Amino acid sequence: MRWLGWLLALILVVVAAWLPTTMHRPELELMDTTTLVSLELPKIPMVTEVPDFSVYMDVNEKKKAFFGFLAPLVQLENSIIERERNFVLAVQEKLRRGQSVPSKQMKQLHALAKRYQVDLDSDNMEESFKVLLRRVDVVPETLVLVQAANESGWGTSRFAREGLNLFGQWCFSNGCGLVPDARRDGMNHEVRKFPSVNASVRSYLRNINTHPAYFELRRLREAKRASGADLRAIDLTPGLLSYSERGEDYVHELNAMIRVNRPIIVDMLQANSDSAPE
Repeated sequence: MRWLGWLLALILVVVAAWLPTTMHRPELELMDTTTLVSLELPKIPMVTEVPDFSVYMDVNEKKKAFFGFLAPLVQLENSIIERERNFVLAVQEKLRRGQSVPSKQMKQLHALAKRYQVDLDSDNMEESFKVLLRRVDVVPETLVLVQAANESGWGTSRFAREGLNLFGQWCFSNGCGLVPDARRDGMNHEVRKFPSVNASVRSYLRNINTHPAYFELRRLREAKRASGADLRAIDLTPGLLSYSERGEDYVHELNAMIRVNRPIIVDMLQANSDSAPE
């Protein structure tokens, strides 16, 4: 019977060597991202109402309630972006190796590039991938949550309550949103209304990842990626100078909010991670 033991040990060694290689083969990541998201991401319902955060008299309790409300939505949208990024990296690696990519995945790549407003140049795909990967990337949750708190008055602004707009995003067609009370004469912008808070978060991330005004944030993020450093909120705020007319004062205010609120946010994100299903 001793030979059975040796045979079993040999099989285990072979499986141990084979399985990790199989699990990390790039071609296995070339899946339809819609399927990937539906299989692996938690089900977060559409949130169509902002809680009344004005009921909190204690400042810390108000902060915890606000971050606890918004954090799962931000984490989900970032998870979707992360899977899109992994897909782009997998296709890029295949093409670098001179391997063929199925037409379905190439169509998906082109659809993704269109969504992120990137023209794929078949004669210079490396440059196209560079631009695409600069855009298809997550925004640190701490930065998203702090900006939402700043722009929405901790979820109590009229635009947050009535328009589900937590980031002060504008639109320019009549009736697309809410007219600001303090809008100057000659201005035609409105503060956009969203069908859900989820859509507000998604639109904000897309804005950060595509609008020319935030190229510097994307460049800073790209540099952090290239150096292997962590993506920290406070390292990216210089790229938000154009987000507010207040410019540097706005960035300084965000930095101060990040320093004060980061411990609360880290605890909140950790709690969400610990409570997530295996």
